[in-house]
Amino acid sequence: MINQVEQPTEEENPVLVEFEDGIAWVILNRPDKRNAMSPALNKRMIQVLDELETDPRCKVLVLTGAGDSFTAGMDLKLFFRDAEQAHTPERLIQIRRDFTQWAQRRLQGYMKPTIAMVNGWCFGGGLTPLVCCDLAIASEDAQFGVSEINWGIIPGGNVTRALAATMCRRDALYYIMTGIPFNGRRAEQVGLINEAVRKEQLRERTIELAKILMQKNPSVLRNAKQAFINGGDMPWDVAEDYLSAKNFMSMMQDPEKGRAQGLKQFLDDKSIKPGLQGYKREA
Repeated sequence: MINQVEQPTEEENPVLVEFEDGIAWVILNRPDKRNAMSPALNKRMIQVLDELETDPRCKVLVLTGAGDSFTAGMDLKLFFRDAEQAHTPERLIQIRRDFTQWAQRRLQGYMKPTIAMVNGWCFGGGLTPLVCCDLAIASEDAQFGVSEINWGIIPGGNVTRALAATMCRRDALYYIMTGIPFNGRRAEQVGLINEAVRKEQLRERTIELAKILMQKNPSVLRNAKQAFINGGDMPWDVAEDYLSAKNFMSMMQDPEKGRAQGLKQFLDDKSIKPGLQGYKREA
């Protein structure tokens, strides 16, 4: 289990975890560096995600940043200059692998619902965990950017792939090739996030969204996410077979027997309208 430390410094703990009514707030904690992702932060994030996946206090995970930033991306000094001077090629591969492990692989297939709450700067490598969270909400004045072109490299950390998964070709290439930043309202328009709200409403709206997710059957929610991720690139006929099998497996694995409850409440009790509300889950 994660033991919260009283007001730890970023050196003591680059990631904070706070629990609140079923929400695990996972906070990137290097505010003096705009929460730029260091090797230590990435290694700690792997541990945090592993621990929270089986922690009953976490029903929904919200990823955000301390201070006025989500994350400014990779810590350039630690990732590139210091690492290239001080480490072997094998160590460099391990450093990059740690980032990919949590920011892409673990978040994409996470067993619990995840929300990215973008409270400020989100640049470069920060777009990978943003996209790999299930849902994303940002303040209207949050700043986004793919600025790698401005300092002589192409976007790394699977940033390009993340943008291709969420933005149309024209929009993605525009920001990749120009390096021009954009705000939360524009991020919503191009499909990078679900919603942009006023900064003072950001936490409240995120909690509302988390509560909606917590009302759903967790087993079905998990399988619905996996079905979308795995089935999205399949041919239609293959996807039909896969999703039929996935649906059957989901029903067999569901301890709540949600399908039976939902049908009974809709067809027999006439107590719900599935198009407007979820079935009433038994305590």
